[in-house]
Amino acid sequence: MKTIIKTDRAPAPIGPYNQAVLANDTLYISGQIGIDPATNELIQGGVEEETKQVMKNLEAILKAAGMEFENVVKSTIFLSNIEHYRAVNGIYGAYIAHATAPAREAVEVSNLPKMVNVEISMIAVK
Repeated sequence: MKTIIKTDRAPAPIGPYNQAVLANDTLYISGQIGIDPATNELIQGGVEEETKQVMKNLEAILKAAGMEFENVVKSTIFLSNIEHYRAVNGIYGAYIAHATAPAREAVEVSNLPKMVNVEISMIAVK
């Protein structure tokens, strides 16, 4: 059985997918980019500002499912340029407790939706 998780505190999907799907006790969060849900516009200001918005969007989806960052067991970070790794990692680390940090990978890809610098997806467990 699956439950679709939706919140207006994160951007609406821009394709045929949902913000997140809860299957039993596991939450699968779709990749989030730096879209401000209040305006439905991309955040301006570079990779740092985009990453802050991505983490806010992920946090809103986790809360909608009754979870928080400590429930996250796996993260995937997609970067338009691996040189953004240090900046993204610093902001990500401000939201994730090091002692209970999830498994994770960060990869450079040739392109991301809307030409953004960063996209992050997560898997969390109650």
